[in-house]
Amino acid sequence: MDLSPLQYGLGAGAGSLVGFTLGLVGGGGSILAVPLIVYLVGVKEPHLAIGTSAFAVAANAFANVINHARHGTVKWKIASLFAVAGVLGAFLGSSLGKAVDGQKLLALFAVLMLVVGVLMLRGRSAGGDPNVQLDRRNAPKLVGTGLATGVMSGFFGIGGGFLIVPSLMFSTRMPIYYAVGSSLVGVTAFGLTTAFNYALDGWVDWPLAAVFIGGGVLGGLVGARLAKALSGQKGVLNTVFAGLIFVVAFYMLYRSAGALGLIG
Repeated sequence: MDLSPLQYGLGAGAGSLVGFTLGLVGGGGSILAVPLIVYLVGVKEPHLAIGTSAFAVAANAFANVINHARHGTVKWKIASLFAVAGVLGAFLGSSLGKAVDGQKLLALFAVLMLVVGVLMLRGRSAGGDPNVQLDRRNAPKLVGTGLATGVMSGFFGIGGGFLIVPSLMFSTRMPIYYAVGSSLVGVTAFGLTTAFNYALDGWVDWPLAAVFIGGGVLGGLVGARLAKALSGQKGVLNTVFAGLIFVVAFYMLYRSAGALGLIG
């Protein structure tokens, strides 16, 4: 698909918005990537938006996992097993997503956004065992939850961090700060798997992904700095961002219903 220079500029702007929200409120920000690519940039084909978004989200997660690794908040053995199981799920999920009508896929994506918004309004416990290791007790849970999360991530072309973090906490009882760092390994792996599968059918716009990632890096730096200044208002920020997600989700449902002929 040939995009205009204006659309690539909008792509960079969309990336900066996603990066800004990720830096400001953490997980959940990348859920805006697909609707921004479709409705702001003007990519008509939903599958192209999903494939491009998947690669951009994977690149963003990879940059962040390096930072978390430096701080020692990545449980590599646990994260690796979860990611390996999830890669198979992501390939299956993305194959199924490619077979679904684009407008129906956007409508389902909007429903998923509503779920993300609700989850962002819920607090997460900071408890857990910081010394947890991969063993015979948690390995089966990691494989099962990794596979299921990978399917969801691949189907919708999302990073899936909002699903991976609670899955890791459930499977291993690790604290949230380790779960967040470790989840980025899965987000990177799932995103690359989905992008690869979509790229097989030409559904990744590489130049758009590049400018989106570039904008995301800049936006993330600004968001992270602002997050430090507003660290005492984390709950308020999450509530505001959840409200934004709800608005975008209802707009997507309205547009998808019109495209499917469900409303006049």
